[in-house]
Amino acid sequence: MMMPVDKWSHELNTLFIANRTQLLRAAYKILGDWERSDDVVQDAYIKITGMAVTQKVRQPLAYLFQIVRNLAIDHYRRDVFESELFGTDEEGLQVPALTGTPETHAINRQHLELVAEALAKLPERTKRVFELYRIHGYTHRMIADELGISTSLANILIHEAMNHCKNAL
Repeated sequence: MMMPVDKWSHELNTLFIANRTQLLRAAYKILGDWERSDDVVQDAYIKITGMAVTQKVRQPLAYLFQIVRNLAIDHYRRDVFESELFGTDEEGLQVPALTGTPETHAINRQHLELVAEALAKLPERTKRVFELYRIHGYTHRMIADELGISTSLANILIHEAMNHCKNAL
């Protein structure tokens, strides 16, 4: 006997909440960071509550774990991409400062001007999200709370801004 879609969605929701800790651990195994894992689980919950379930899934718990796993892998790939693009904050600590050379100052000034011009061309919301993330160190969830947007939209806007700056350089 087929269960009504509303009742099935409710059952899936209940199953998600009951297994939230295990889902969080699954994301942590991939990401190695509890805060980012929590973001992934929240994104997964938003995804399952927003999707239209047309039929009952045979193994609903495995289905939930697969959603979390896929989202965690996506987050991991984005993090790798960002670290390759921008490097880590500690990278510059071991490099000797090249102060005093006019060429270095001129190049740095030009790069800074190019990035400032690129950021000025972005929509205001995208620019604000990028500043909160790169300058103020906000997490995706903090940005979402601050601006009243979803964490996935915050992530998309950060990537748009980073790609825009990269293309400007």
